[in-house]
Amino acid sequence: MRADLAAEIRRLGAEGVTPGLAAVLVGDNPASATYVRMKGKACDEAGLYHETIRLSRDTTEGELLGLVERLNADHKIHGILVQLPLPKHIDTGHVLHRVSPAKDVDGFHPENVGKVSIGDATGFRPATPYGVQQLLVRSQIETKGSHAVIVGRSNIVGRPMAALLLQDGPGGNATVTVSHSRTRDMKSVTRLADILIVAIGKPEFITGDMIKPGAVVVDVGVNRVEDPSTKKGYRLVGDVKFAEAKEVAGAITPVPGGVGPMTITMLLYNTVQAARQWVKA
Repeated sequence: MRADLAAEIRRLGAEGVTPGLAAVLVGDNPASATYVRMKGKACDEAGLYHETIRLSRDTTEGELLGLVERLNADHKIHGILVQLPLPKHIDTGHVLHRVSPAKDVDGFHPENVGKVSIGDATGFRPATPYGVQQLLVRSQIETKGSHAVIVGRSNIVGRPMAALLLQDGPGGNATVTVSHSRTRDMKSVTRLADILIVAIGKPEFITGDMIKPGAVVVDVGVNRVEDPSTKKGYRLVGDVKFAEAKEVAGAITPVPGGVGPMTITMLLYNTVQAARQWVKA
């Protein structure tokens, strides 16, 4: 997918446009810093222009909003990414809604949320669910007529994932159930899934007995759990208990790996889409 994207970036370059992405990082969250660094490396490899703007943890909401406005007006920048989570004294909604919908490559602005929900292709699909959908399509997993169960209802993954799977087209036409922390008898719901997508943010929440034999399992979670036997003192696990699930599932994504690289790839796709739409505007 990144090779395909590089060809599209070269075509835009021939028109005098280099897609540009600005990542804004507030504070010193190590996971966020790692993620932003990986995005920068992917931009370099693909030939995108990128800027990473690091702000101190005590940056005020007003200062951050001022930066967003400057990036909205910067013609070198086609996509703006404000890395979450933000410090508690900053209203995340205020900041995300200030990003221009035309540069909102995370797909969090209400205008893009609405476009995605009605299937408007000019809207930016949030990178993680978009990546999950592409992973299914390119792995030739049939979604049409399949029962997809999503575990988790966040605005970042669960809700947009449901919207994408419901749409008419490749990677869509599924029957979708969204379960969450208030769902009764979760096991009875997850065992109905032909495709089980887990994004609940709880380490190894889904066990082998919660999966229908042969189901496709997509694990979106990334959690740190203590492990004194490792050099770092911790290891990364998903929201699915992989060792058990792989014995039952027909196909399964690993953690780390799997969804993570797809998320970064789709962020690049959205940035190129933003540049293309800017050229046509």
